Parts: sequence; structure tokens; C-alpha cells
Amino acid sequence: MIRSLKIYLYAGILIISAWFKLLRVKMKLNQSGTSITMDHIFATPKNVSQKIIKKTNSAIHVTGQEKLPDGPVLFIANHQGLFDILALLGHLGKPVGFIAKKEIKKLPVVSNWMKLLHCVFIDRSDRRQSVNAINQGIASLKAGHSIVIFPEGTRGNGSELSTFKSGSLRLATKAKVPIVPVAIDGTYQILEAGKGKVDASTISLTINDPIYPEVYQDKKHGELAEDIQKVVERALRSNGRTSQVETTSETVPLTD
Repeated sequence: MIRSLKIYLYAGILIISAWFKLLRVKMKLNQSGTSITMDHIFATPKNVSQKIIKKTNSAIHVTGQEKLPDGPVLFIANHQGLFDILALLGHLGKPVGFIAKKEIKKLPVVSNWMKLLHCVFIDRSDRRQSVNAINQGIASLKAGHSIVIFPEGTRGNGSELSTFKSGSLRLATKAKVPIVPVAIDGTYQILEAGKGKVDASTISLTINDPIYPEVYQDKKHGELAEDIQKVVERALRSNGRTSQVETTSETVPLTD
């Protein structure tokens, strides 16, 4: 447990140091005539994420980066644990924001960086706010910013997939951007499996073939969600993970 506390402390120090970099980025953004790229803004969250994963002594293997399309993309990933976000930020190979639950807005420093990355905060209990959040995400994609969604709606237990909800696929179908399914495996073992105790793991991040608008435009959202889930399941099986679908009763707005 002492090792876990040291890692938590290390992560906290990195986040505090990121606050000063955040101030410098905001200062540049507020200076007239100063241009700053999304790659520059993304560099700090990417670096912090990589360092935290490394500190856990976890290895990460990424396949399929050559498949990433240019321009904005809607990434659809399974959700095993908190380290999914760090794995994607640190190793996906493209600046991304997230559709995140509204509670994260309360986290100092982290929420400020997320806003710079064009993350969208959603209140699943409020249908109207959820619709507004999806519309914000559509606008962000149209403006050229990639987004990650976790269509299971909640973190799984590592060995099973919950049914992919279809409502958030409107982000892609309305913005007309490619969809890239991503399979994440091994993150559950770092934190959630130990009930908060940090352990090393081997993470695999599998980037699958993009699904372009001309391919999905005639499909219903429910059918598209099923197709994407099958792609993720196949990728997890190829990594040695037997993933079964677990249908949950959790109420999530924005369904077909």
C-alpha cells in the first residue's frame, strides 16, 4: 500500500506542476497575435499521462496507429478503468478530448486542462443537458477536434463488456467524421482490481480500422453500435481476453 501512496503522491505533484504550464498556455492564448497549436496544448496532458503509467511499472503496447485518419475523429472505446483515459491521452497518437461526466468539472487543474482539450461534460440524469452536451460535441468535431466516448456508460469489471449505447453515435453521424473503434485491455488490473491499490499491468491499446461516413450513413444507430462492439470484442479476444456482453439496467439518456 505504501507503493500505491507514493504513486498517488507522484501523480499529485505532476498535476500541480501542470497548473503552472496551464497558466502559461492560457497567457499565450490571451495574447493577441499569438498562435498556439492543439499539439502544443496537448503536450502536457500527454506527458503527465505517460509518466504516471510508467510510474506504475506497467507496460503498454499500441497497435494500429498507422490507421489513424487525418482530421477530427470520433474514437469509441471500451471502458475498463480510470487508466483508460491516461492510456489514450498518453499513447493514442492524436490530441483528443472526452465526453466526461459532470463531476469531473470539480477537479482542480484537471478540469481546466480538459476544457482546453475541448472535452464535453455531461449530466446523464438530465436529458436536456445531455442533448446540449452532445450538440457541443458535434460542434467540437466540426471544428476539427477529436473526441473519445465510452459507450458502455460506465466502467466495466475488466472481463466483460456492457452493451454499447447508441445515442452518443450522433456525434459522428451529425458531424460526418470517421469513427475509430479502440480496444483497451489491462487497465482494470492497475487500479480497480486492487480496490484502489496500484499494481503493474500490461496494457494493450488496439486501434481498429476507421469506419467512414459513406459506410455508416445508411445504418441505424443501434445497428452501428452493435457493429462497433463486435469490432472491439474481436480485438479483445485477439489479445487473449474473453469478453462477453453484459446487459446493464443503467438508465442512460440519448438512446434511439
